[in-house]
Amino acid sequence: QPQLVESGGGSAQPGGSLRLSCTVSGFPLANYAAGYFRQAPGKPREGVACVTPDGTTTYADSVKGRFTISRDNAWNTWNLQMDSLETEDTAVYYCATAPGKTCGPYTYWAQGTQVTVSS
Repeated sequence: QPQLVESGGGSAQPGGSLRLSCTVSGFPLANYAAGYFRQAPGKPREGVACVTPDGTTTYADSVKGRFTISRDNAWNTWNLQMDSLETEDTAVYYCATAPGKTCGPYTYWAQGTQVTVSS
């Protein structure tokens, strides 16, 4: 059974940084797109960033220039580096994978990790 394990997150002040990591077991990440989503209280889940197997990245407008997604197929891992954090970034963040070359539909999800940005 494939499994995604997410780590990182926590608390930061506005302007600070956090890093999320996600590791998959049960299948080779090299054949999958990998992404991050988030859901804030009272709001729908939104896509944050995605990286395809060939390394193409896409970002939500709200995080462009601040967040960076990367992947390491050798370790079946992908990361989300979050810089210049804003209070609006507070949410539960989820990593997920999509089979094939495109960012979606996503089939496997991690359990989620809380990110809180406050002063």
